[in-house]
Amino acid sequence: MLGTKSSISSGLAKSFLRLGWIGFWLQIAIGSIPVALLIYALLFGKGGIGTRSGSALIAYLSIGSLALLAFTTIWFYRYTRLGRRIGEPDRRPSASSVQRIAWIGVAASTVNIVFSALVMMFEVTQLLFYFLRAPQAGVPVFQTTSGGPASWVSASDILGLMGLIFTMLVEVIVLALSLWLLFRSTAELAETHAASDEDLTADIA
Repeated sequence: MLGTKSSISSGLAKSFLRLGWIGFWLQIAIGSIPVALLIYALLFGKGGIGTRSGSALIAYLSIGSLALLAFTTIWFYRYTRLGRRIGEPDRRPSASSVQRIAWIGVAASTVNIVFSALVMMFEVTQLLFYFLRAPQAGVPVFQTTSGGPASWVSASDILGLMGLIFTMLVEVIVLALSLWLLFRSTAELAETHAASDEDLTADIA
């Protein structure tokens, strides 16, 4: 029984190490796209880019989404440290604490997906309203009204949506990795309880 438990912990440690690094570098690579767009907007957008400058709610949700992305990136780096601890018998945490850490990763990824989905919905709705006010003759529209800079529909809006799509992509992948780690840690916890029950039964016998 000890050999089985040790084998399961070794496999769990490898899962946290491997998937932790995969999720970490994916978020660094793809998460840099919306961050670069935000920096571009702050430096060259004069307070906002395209239609996004007209809604404070979209700005707050975007900042919240980026903050959660930074959190999940740090959390996946923590997974790699946790994997090393699981692989060391003298520093190995309890199965319940590993499961709790995995649950936090799943919750953060889920909330981040909800935030990104809301931002995309509001952005597309704004763009739809702008284009509905435009002449529907198939002519390319760059400014739908004469209401000032906030009424402009520019390439920056498309870049913003593209950044959100990339962000949503990496968040879905991160959620899938987090769910797998949660499944592995739950299985480890179940094995630990089964082993404890068997040892208790053997002591009673």
